[in-house]
Amino acid sequence: MTRRDLLRSTAALAACRLAARQIGNGRNAEAILANIQRPVFPDREFDVTKFGAVGDGQMKCTDALRKAIQTCSAAGGGSVIVPRGSFLTGAIHLESNVNLHVLKDATLLFSRDPKDYLPVVFTRYESTECMNYSPFLYAFEKQNVAITGEGTLDGQADADHWWPWRLRARGGKRGTQSAAGTDVKTLVEEMGNKNVPVEQRVFGEGHFLRPNFVQPYRCQNVLLEGFAMKNSPMWELNPVLCSNVTIRNVRIDSHGPNNDGCDPECCRDVLISNCTFSTGDDCIAIKSGRNQDGRRVNVPCENVVIQDCTMNDGHGGVSIGSEVSGGIRNVYVRRCRMSSPHLQRALRIKTNSYRGGVIEGIHFSNVEVGQVAESVIEVDFYYEEGEGGPFRPSVKDIFVSNVTCQKSKYGLYFRGYASTPISGVNISHCTFNDAEKGNFFQNVEGVHLDNVTVNGVHVSRET
Repeated sequence: MTRRDLLRSTAALAACRLAARQIGNGRNAEAILANIQRPVFPDREFDVTKFGAVGDGQMKCTDALRKAIQTCSAAGGGSVIVPRGSFLTGAIHLESNVNLHVLKDATLLFSRDPKDYLPVVFTRYESTECMNYSPFLYAFEKQNVAITGEGTLDGQADADHWWPWRLRARGGKRGTQSAAGTDVKTLVEEMGNKNVPVEQRVFGEGHFLRPNFVQPYRCQNVLLEGFAMKNSPMWELNPVLCSNVTIRNVRIDSHGPNNDGCDPECCRDVLISNCTFSTGDDCIAIKSGRNQDGRRVNVPCENVVIQDCTMNDGHGGVSIGSEVSGGIRNVYVRRCRMSSPHLQRALRIKTNSYRGGVIEGIHFSNVEVGQVAESVIEVDFYYEEGEGGPFRPSVKDIFVSNVTCQKSKYGLYFRGYASTPISGVNISHCTFNDAEKGNFFQNVEGVHLDNVTVNGVHVSRET
């Protein structure tokens, strides 16, 4: 056997192994789906108007909604019905075995008064645990909880309400500064890094840390299905430390700062299916805690299936990170459609040497990309703080296959450290047309390209 024959044989064997691995990965995705079961609710209904709610968009219905939810829970569970109309409310706290069902032509209109989200609750602000304003829709340590229906959740955030808090929390010049007179966002991170007990990380009134929109926290059996969301203060769907989560047919259109569409964080067994995203930040961002606080909690986000979704505007169609300190593994993205001049990337893995964490088993397949502004596939170790920290990121077992894109700046953009190069990446059967700058590789090794075409030219890289 000649050296050329040996190389061909070795390449063929590698391709076979890769194909076998991808077939097995498909089975793994199906195994994850088999573990995810929708919660079932008793056939009892509790109409919020029977508890005093009025859908005129003017009268505050917080107490009526609370009474309906508590009555439903005390009866053993069922569905709390929000009928046609606009119902103004403050924070809504779900109970076990309760499905909040928002009918078509019904709107939950969330108050712009921050006092309606007090007292503070146990939550997270950008992946660091703290006590802060209640998320608009919140559940803590509950089982069998749901928000369903074809209605609308409207956070009423805009350039004059909630969104300006982004600057105010940083001690910015627009409006009144925070009560602490400092950069409160950084203060939260410092408390997490110094292991200050969470009950002492008390914020809320005067600190201008925006609440998330929907946050089930330490819940089991969660269903979010069918509704539309708009005008969120910041992150829209943020299940934290939850298991058995189903998110289906949700339509999100919210373009404010940090308006991530869906951020499963430190969760296990998650399905995100048939959703549509147009956001001011990442469409979907998978997370697992920030820096030392993420390492303290030390729970990965794992076993996530994202399928048949549409991503329009956003920083990333699917992003892994940036808060990844607890690790992320076993993520399957398939049969999605992504395209917009305002969508920056299709798949984005973003981390650094302060976040650390292990990212492994990421599968991105059968994705159609019309156009993105930056790169189709990106792995970047220089996000925010970049290099210089003691926690080197680890990225391995990344599989990208059958992805097409018609327009981008880069097809592939990989930037690792000289001391910690990117490795374990497999790209196969992909076509990237009109990629203005082709591919970019910096400190990359162990990358296998098989049948990859960029701007009409087959490219290969085997290191």
